[in-house]
Amino acid sequence: MKSIKAGCLEIHYHETGPEAGDPVILLHGFPYDAHAYDAVSTDLAARGFRCLVPYLRGYGPTRFRSSETMRSGQQAALGADLLAFMDALAIRSAFLGGYDWGGRAACIVAALWPERVRGLISCGQGYNIQDIANAWRPAPPVEEARYWYMYYFHTERGRVGLTQNRHDLCRHIWSLWSPGWRFSDVTWGATAPSFDNPDFVEIVLHSYRHRFGGVSGDPSYDRIEALLAAQPDITVPCIVLQGQDDGVDPPADDDLDCKHFTGFYERRLINGVGHNLPQEAPTAFVAAMLTLAGAQ
Repeated sequence: MKSIKAGCLEIHYHETGPEAGDPVILLHGFPYDAHAYDAVSTDLAARGFRCLVPYLRGYGPTRFRSSETMRSGQQAALGADLLAFMDALAIRSAFLGGYDWGGRAACIVAALWPERVRGLISCGQGYNIQDIANAWRPAPPVEEARYWYMYYFHTERGRVGLTQNRHDLCRHIWSLWSPGWRFSDVTWGATAPSFDNPDFVEIVLHSYRHRFGGVSGDPSYDRIEALLAAQPDITVPCIVLQGQDDGVDPPADDDLDCKHFTGFYERRLINGVGHNLPQEAPTAFVAAMLTLAGAQ
């Protein structure tokens, strides 16, 4: 494992593949960690790509450089972290891949700094930029029920529950969101320690409270949030991968996100796969990356 000072963080990350290879940055979601890309990065590295898989803020060994920094989980912070990581490593442009929180960071950089992105794989929700101004609008009840954890995290009971029961809660979420994924105790055990990060609870709570407009964000990200409020289009080449069995964000019959993508775009539905798509279907993820690389 390596680490680098990037913006307000000391980001720890795994790197595989030749240093001169085309850079690929792979970003995990909640509640997962960098191990979600173990198989993907091994395969891509063997094909000559330079794979970098960071632990997001609040996960694993990644730490804030100052105790004074707000422990924000807002979308703009995730995007800024990714850009700072690229700057710190002097990566002018890279292929990005992500899902959940990591997919949001990748979509934000692709939308706001397209010159830094050679191609994008967005898993799950394809256009993964929050429309916070309209987050108060209720969804159909069947969809609202899948968001129980978001509402739980708005309460003090949820804060205490996540603090005391973080491992049981996160493992339960894995089972709900990927009902067909028979992960082993070894697989779970590799990731579970990432949730012991001292900032994990605070960042998770802030993320889910901020996205509904319930709490303020870090003022240092106000400019980025203002740009994201306009729901900017993504112009870089993109492939969206969606698991048909995703228990929290199942794909709709109609592609409602395609209107936000103005360049090369494909949507691929993967049978028998849930929310943690890179770890459940690494072959499909690698195939999508090879498609993007071949389109260069």
